[in-house]
Amino acid sequence: MPTTLPSDADLRRQVRFSSADGRIWLAGQRMVLMHAASLGTLRREMVQALGLAATRRLLLRAGYASGERDAALARRLRADEDVFSMFAVGPQLHMLEGAVQVTPELLQLDVGEGRFHGIFRWDHSWEVESHLRDFGPQKDPVCWMLLGYASGYTSAFMGRPVLYKEVACVGSGHAHCRIEGWPLADWPDGEGELLARDYDSDALPPSEGTPAVAAWFSRMPADDAPETPVDALGPLIGRAPGFTAATTLLRKAADTQVTVLLTGETGTGKERFARALHALGPRAAKPFVAVNCAALPGELVESELFGTERGAYTGADAARAGRFERAHGGTLFLDELGELPLPAQAKLLRVLQDGQVERLGSAQPRQVDVRLVAATHVDLLEAVRAGRFREDLYYRINVYPIRIPPLRERKQDIEAFAQHLLQRFASQHDKHVNGFTDEALLALREYAWPGNVREMENLIERGVILADVGQPLQAQHLFAQHARLTDSAGAHTLEASGRLRSAQAKPAGGALLEQVLGQGLGLQQMERSLIEEAVARSKGNLSAAARLLGITRAQLSYRLSKIRES
Repeated sequence: MPTTLPSDADLRRQVRFSSADGRIWLAGQRMVLMHAASLGTLRREMVQALGLAATRRLLLRAGYASGERDAALARRLRADEDVFSMFAVGPQLHMLEGAVQVTPELLQLDVGEGRFHGIFRWDHSWEVESHLRDFGPQKDPVCWMLLGYASGYTSAFMGRPVLYKEVACVGSGHAHCRIEGWPLADWPDGEGELLARDYDSDALPPSEGTPAVAAWFSRMPADDAPETPVDALGPLIGRAPGFTAATTLLRKAADTQVTVLLTGETGTGKERFARALHALGPRAAKPFVAVNCAALPGELVESELFGTERGAYTGADAARAGRFERAHGGTLFLDELGELPLPAQAKLLRVLQDGQVERLGSAQPRQVDVRLVAATHVDLLEAVRAGRFREDLYYRINVYPIRIPPLRERKQDIEAFAQHLLQRFASQHDKHVNGFTDEALLALREYAWPGNVREMENLIERGVILADVGQPLQAQHLFAQHARLTDSAGAHTLEASGRLRSAQAKPAGGALLEQVLGQGLGLQQMERSLIEEAVARSKGNLSAAARLLGITRAQLSYRLSKIRES
C-alpha cells in the first residue's frame, strides 16, 4: 500500500475561520485555535497535581475522543476514493490541526477482514516540545494525547479496537518519534490488554503524592437535585429554570388528588407531563385515559366522555362506557380543554362537583373516582371574557396551574433533548447515527422552535433518516433550507500556503480573466487545460486530481470522457 499522503486540498476546504462570530469550523465541527504554550501549562499543572501516570491516562483518553470524531469525516469526505486515501484523512487532519508532522512508513489494512498494521514517524510533536521544556528528557515516551488520537482514529475507522504504542520518542532521546499499531487481539504476549488499560476510566490511579486532590473531590457537594419525573416513555428531560419550576410543581402535586391544569404552547409536551404526574402518584397502577377535546366532533363529545346507553340515539346498539368510567381509579387527561363545547362544559362541571356521571339515555348516575388533569394552549380567562368558556368551570379547573415553558425559553435543554431524541429514533429505525456535528447543534440552539418539542421530534426523526449510516447528523439534514454557518460573512478558508483568504472572494479573479482573454482561451479550452494539468500533476490518479479541482471523482471522469470524445 502506498505511503505517500494524497493532497489535502479537500480537507483545507473544510476549514473555515468565521471572524464575524468568533468560531472556527472543520467540516461542521467547532475547533479552537490555542497557544501550544497554554496547552503545555495545562499539561504541566496536571502532572504536578495528579502525577505522571494519571495525567498520561487522561490525555490518552482525551486524544482518543478527538481521533474518533475525526474518523467520522474520513468516509464522508473521501467516500469515492481508495482505502488508503480515505485513511489518510486522520494523519492529514492531525497535521492541519498543528499537532505533529506525520510520515507513514508502513500501512497494511483490510477493513473487511479487520487486519491492520501501521508504523508512522512523527516530527515536531507539540507534546515533546512542551514536556522537554517543563521536565527535561524522560525515560518513557511523552506523546500521550497524540498517541490517544491515533488509537481513537484508527479504532473508529476500522470498527474494532486498534491501539498504538510509541516505540520511539524524541522526549526520551530518539531522533524521531515513532508509533506502531495493531488490533488489540494481535499484539503479542498480551501487550494489547496492557495498552487497553490506559483507556479504562476505572483504571485511573489515585494522585501520586497529592492525596489532597482526592480529598478535595470528596468535599464537593453532591448533586441533590430531585429525581427527574418519569413516565412510560422515559424521563422528562430538562434543567432550564422554567422547566425545573414546572417539574417541581408536578412532584408536589403527585401524591395529592388536586385537579391540575397544564398550560403552554402547542407541542410543549403537556401530555408527557400528565403521564408523569400519573406515574408519580398513588394511581400509577390504574388506567391513564387521554382525550383530545379538539379532535372529538361536537355531537359525540358527551357520549365519548360520559358514555351511552343502548338506544340513546339512532345507531346506539349497545351500552358503552365513557372515558370517565374507563379511567375509574386512575387519571383522565383532557387535552385542549378550551375547545370543549359549552353544553359539555356544564356536564363536566357537575362531574367535578359530585363525582358522578350520567350516560346519554340514562337517568341513573354512576359514581366515578377519577383524578382530572386538563391542558390547554389558549388563555382560558380570555375565553371566559369572550363567552367561549364557562367562568364557574374555569375557577373549578384552575386550582393548580402548571405552565410548561416553550422550547425557545429552554436553550440549555436543547442539546440534551436532541441527543435523547436521536437515540430514540436511531433505535426505532434501526440505524446507527454518530451524534450531531457541532454546526448542527448550533443550528438547533439558534432556531426559534415555533412548533416546540413536537417540531423537534419531527426534525430529528427526518434527520436520522437522511443521515448516512455511521456519520454524524448535519445541519442540512435537519433544516432543508439551512445556509451553512461557515459560509457567512467574515468567513475565511485556508490556502495551501497556510494563509487565509475570504470564503466569498474569488482569488485573483480579475487577473485570471485578463490572462485568459489575453491568450484567447475559451471556457471549454480553459477547463480542458485545468483538467489535463491536474491529472498530470497527480500522475494519472483521478481521485487525487479530483481533490485538486474540488470535484468528485465521478464528475472528473465525466468531464474526461467529454474531452476525449471531442
